[in-house]
Amino acid sequence: MAGSSSVEDATYADPEKESVGDALENTASTTAPKSEAGEADPNIVDWDGPDDPQNPMNWPDSRKWLNVAGSSMFAPGVPQILVQFHESSSTTATFLVSVYILGFAFGPLLVAPLSEVYGRSRLYFFGNVFFTIFTVGAALSNGIGMLMAFRLLMGLAGSVPITIGSGSVADVMPVEKRGRALSAWALGPLLGPCIGPVAGGYLTQASSWRWVFWLIAILGGIFIPISFFFLKETFAPVLLEQKARRLRKETGNSDLRTKFSEGRTIKEQFRLAIVRPLKLLLLTPIVTLTALYVAIGYGILYLLISTFSFVYAERYGFSEGNIGLTYLPAGLGMMLGVVVFGQLTDKMVKRNQAKSIAHKPEVRLMPVLTIPSGVVLPVGLFLYGWTTQYHIHWIVPMIGVVILSFGLMGIMFCSQNYLIDSYLRYAASVTAAQTVLRSLLGALLPLAGLRMYDTLGLGWGNSLLAFIALALVPIPLAFFTFGERLRMKYSTSL
Repeated sequence: MAGSSSVEDATYADPEKESVGDALENTASTTAPKSEAGEADPNIVDWDGPDDPQNPMNWPDSRKWLNVAGSSMFAPGVPQILVQFHESSSTTATFLVSVYILGFAFGPLLVAPLSEVYGRSRLYFFGNVFFTIFTVGAALSNGIGMLMAFRLLMGLAGSVPITIGSGSVADVMPVEKRGRALSAWALGPLLGPCIGPVAGGYLTQASSWRWVFWLIAILGGIFIPISFFFLKETFAPVLLEQKARRLRKETGNSDLRTKFSEGRTIKEQFRLAIVRPLKLLLLTPIVTLTALYVAIGYGILYLLISTFSFVYAERYGFSEGNIGLTYLPAGLGMMLGVVVFGQLTDKMVKRNQAKSIAHKPEVRLMPVLTIPSGVVLPVGLFLYGWTTQYHIHWIVPMIGVVILSFGLMGIMFCSQNYLIDSYLRYAASVTAAQTVLRSLLGALLPLAGLRMYDTLGLGWGNSLLAFIALALVPIPLAFFTFGERLRMKYSTSL
């Protein structure tokens, strides 16, 4: 019952006592907790040795990648919706798109704690079920208010994979493979809002905006049985608790417990978990500032995405169907970014492993990665803003969007890998902390951005955003230099 832990078990160290990054590189097997006499406590349930096949870290690669793989076609239909419901406000039009992202800001505050108490798999299943139900409600909406309400609920349910997907990756992937796995997982959530409008635009033109939602509901319904039968639980504390429960029943020993339980009831665990994302966001500078950087970058991107329908229709004469194509450059830049930076961050880790250098999370913020990423984002904004201002051929602003999307992915991936390495056991909570701020700006910045564009124009409006992005470039450089000291100084009790 009480066996030696694998190296990966050490990653669930107390963040107040040990750096998770240091624990990742501790190649000596840890032993089960000791009793007061110095002997292994026979009532602690652990993995059956470092090669226990039940440990998600020891799963075959095929099973790992299945779980990674398992973990917004709407904007082009906005003008048609406004006509049908007799609305003309550009703010209403923008909010119809961004209210979905607003759901991502609040869902993670509940989803992350639930996943760290009850596990990941059941949340994927119920998230799919509710997302499909709410999408059907959106398709049947008979007014702007009803449609907005269901869009918000779709965002709340849709926040499940966004919040706990990174946690699932951290559960099964060792540190040197985590960047590549995160990039594969991120392709779906990141490309959806960019690739989806291509199909959505033509579907809206050929039929109606309602069929966009019906198609999403059909796809969501297909994934319900897939998530139920094929996505397995990956969170080690929950798996060990299931093992302990089974052994208590088989042996009659009610004192058996896992090394993670710490004698807390489910109610106590949830009480601690529910405040964890906000504690990380508000009390831990490395989380606060990296989340702010990523949030501003995403807010800028969603501001551009929410205005593509108007900019390309009014300035370049794109039809309702062709406007969907304007989202492809953002998707292309994201795709290039996640592939390139996912590979590069892992190469940095493997290079240090080859030199027998203990892994520290700060390696994810190497200046050779973060400084170019931070610089090309404002470059893309300048290019997009001034070329649309002066009606330069539409291919040029699209190249600008590719560049800024690529830079944003560099910032996002370096930051997210850094935070996950720093708080590995609480990967879902630290992702939730980042997602809350990111989604708030992603939903609200487009509303303020419309007035900014009206006042400053596309050229100076996007230049202002570029200057803000440029001012944030030193943040990852500061954490690369001082991050370890800050992690030790501001080690929040989680």
